Amino acid sequence: MTQIPLDPAQILSDATIPELPNHYRGKVRDNYDLPDGRRVIIASDRLSAFDRILAAIPFKGQVLTQTARYWFEATKDICPNHVLGYPDPNVVIGQRLDILPVEIVVRAYLAGTTGTSILTLYKKGERRMYGVTLPDGMRDNQKLPQPIITPTSKAFDGGHDEPLTPAEIVAKKLVTEEQWQTLASYALALFARGQELAAKRGLILVDTKYEFGVDRSGRIILADEIHTPDSSRYWLASSYPKRFASGERPESFDKDFVRSWVAARCDPYKDTIPEIPVELIQETAAVYIHAYETITGEVFQRPPAGEPVLLRIRRNLAPFFS
Repeated sequence: MTQIPLDPAQILSDATIPELPNHYRGKVRDNYDLPDGRRVIIASDRLSAFDRILAAIPFKGQVLTQTARYWFEATKDICPNHVLGYPDPNVVIGQRLDILPVEIVVRAYLAGTTGTSILTLYKKGERRMYGVTLPDGMRDNQKLPQPIITPTSKAFDGGHDEPLTPAEIVAKKLVTEEQWQTLASYALALFARGQELAAKRGLILVDTKYEFGVDRSGRIILADEIHTPDSSRYWLASSYPKRFASGERPESFDKDFVRSWVAARCDPYKDTIPEIPVELIQETAAVYIHAYETITGEVFQRPPAGEPVLLRIRRNLAPFFS
């Protein structure tokens, strides 16, 4: 894979724009709420893990924005989404929504590493989870009988997400029964479309998360991102059968070089993060670009050298300045 040369001008580590109102800085995105109900969402190149920022990966923000753009366009017949426009490769103008406090994760394989993943729970001996019963005797990374939804409560206050069943979601009044039925229907339909298009690109869409909100009329809208390398797990279809049969980990877009490198050298939750090698950052950037091109079938349009990313974004967002 071709290494990506590091040009500091083409790395967006901070997207603070004083001329835009109501700035909220997330782990990866900088958001600005305009008075007319629109939201300016700028995807930075920040790489977040262990509840902190580890590095900035060249072009990562553009890859995420443009990958989501591909999928928003490919699924807009299934459900409405928040997109109003793209004034810059790193920026989406979206409809401001009230985000629902439930994170929807759809899974088609027994996989995952987090505490709420079905593989982790399965290995602990659990078979009944998220309102679904899984059969005994399943192996790591095995395909499920059918895709399932594994919802969690969305921790807005920095707490941990909690696994939930659909009945618990309604009982806790996180959403209404009618809203849940709509969310479930949308999520499974979006995932099916994702699997269908990914298969044409030689990929398996293993699992993904969706975030939904409601507009002022109460209509449920798809928000945030969809089927990006950060929100989804993809495996290479060609090598999956052989690797599964031999008990090997499926091939994927492994972007966790930085995360793994840091975890091997310190306690990333407590210690100072050591300086990350340039070669590792270049390699990660190349993986993101390769993921974009494989998922979408399109050539990544690298911005021309010389102009700083933030300067370009400011120029493209000037019409939105107050």
